[in-house]
Amino acid sequence: MSRHTSDDACFEAYQRELDYLMRTLRRLGVDTDDVEDLAHEVFLVLRRTWPHYDPTRALKPFLFGIAFRVAMSHRRKRWREVPFATVDEPDRSPAPDRAAEANQARAIVLDALNRIPLKRRAVLVMHDLDEVPVQDVAATLCIPLFTAYSRLRKARRELEAAVTHIRRRSDIR
Repeated sequence: MSRHTSDDACFEAYQRELDYLMRTLRRLGVDTDDVEDLAHEVFLVLRRTWPHYDPTRALKPFLFGIAFRVAMSHRRKRWREVPFATVDEPDRSPAPDRAAEANQARAIVLDALNRIPLKRRAVLVMHDLDEVPVQDVAATLCIPLFTAYSRLRKARRELEAAVTHIRRRSDIR
């Protein structure tokens, strides 16, 4: 396959999965303002690693692995640059219709996900939200299978506790 054809295939795959990638970056705790920039960084890594991608395997776990590493790197850089970053709390006022309720539920889940350490959050998002088998999660994140199961179990407990805490704090039932 020529370099030009390979670049075209890579870009088409990226465009096809861009919505998934943006959602994944948000789920991994990337600020809304930074999602687009980090999605571009993911593309650059994808293009560089495209020759190593096995097209017989699903693209989403491969992309998730790249997004996870880019988000971790961004988080480390951001921690050094802004030592006391503040997070704006989403509006939790009662919503008049279902769309607003869905937005509110989404905000609660994102807030709860942000309370889970990134290594455990990545396993939870890949397995429970993206429906990637735990074996593939472990392979993608380069961790032992039992570590993946342990992180998943602990992340589920942390998510449940965080949602409960957020609901109590906001008086949402």
